[in-house]
Amino acid sequence: MEKFKFYKYSGHGNDFVIIDNWSNVVPEADLAKISKRMCRPKFGVGADGAVFIAAGPDDVDFAVRFFNSDGSEADMCGNASRCAAHLAHLVSIAPATMTFKTKAGIVEAAVSEVVKLKAGKPEVSVAETTVSVQLPKIGRPEGAALVEADGFSQTYYRINTGVPHAVSFVEDLDEINVHKIGRLVRRHASFQPDGTNVDFVKILGDDGISVRTYERGVEDETLACGTGVTASALLAASQKLVSSSSILCKTRGGEDLTVRYEGPPDAPTKVFLEGPVRYVFSGQVEADMFRK
Repeated sequence: MEKFKFYKYSGHGNDFVIIDNWSNVVPEADLAKISKRMCRPKFGVGADGAVFIAAGPDDVDFAVRFFNSDGSEADMCGNASRCAAHLAHLVSIAPATMTFKTKAGIVEAAVSEVVKLKAGKPEVSVAETTVSVQLPKIGRPEGAALVEADGFSQTYYRINTGVPHAVSFVEDLDEINVHKIGRLVRRHASFQPDGTNVDFVKILGDDGISVRTYERGVEDETLACGTGVTASALLAASQKLVSSSSILCKTRGGEDLTVRYEGPPDAPTKVFLEGPVRYVFSGQVEADMFRK
């Protein structure tokens, strides 16, 4: 394998390694392996997931593949989609308003103006930029499941926002051991055979929620999860726990994401996820890194 360049991105502390794979520098057979090794803390770059941008069908600007830090592939990732859109515009793959293909469907994205990287000058600074994505078709809320995990008995509402989520509404987010309980619920019999992402949500008012998420594939709590806050916001609305169609979602990363929807919350016609992304740094991976 030849050496290749990568970009490190963060969406509210949900961090990704993004590779411009337009020329297929990373072969299909190696995508999972490379993702796992690059995401590994201390021995790799370190990230929640890896993202590959490649050429797509003629009706979109490009295509995206998402991989979790354990090497498993995800059909969709909200924050990674926003970060990928930013990079695609930054390196002139796509205009500020774009569409791209994911395994969950076509994503539409809009990026506020960014400073373009110039050839040979990867050190050009790029300010934090707001990116909005319109997510592919969202599944309808599914039946709730009462699950007891580590003595914590709670009702979990289910919805697929590109990947499956189980959402629990709680009074005190700080007292929840998200790693321990999330790990047990993620593999509970109610969510087999594929398991689920697990979200714990506190209602903050008519238009606000706070969310903590245990992510499948990362196998830990992440500082933010785009599909998780989307699932949480839509279920909060469908349960009439919030009344606004524009919901501010506080995350563990200390920043806010906004979920907006059109139509009824249990069958929305359009769903948007919006918030800032941050280009952190870029680097080059030498082929020796992946040799045993």
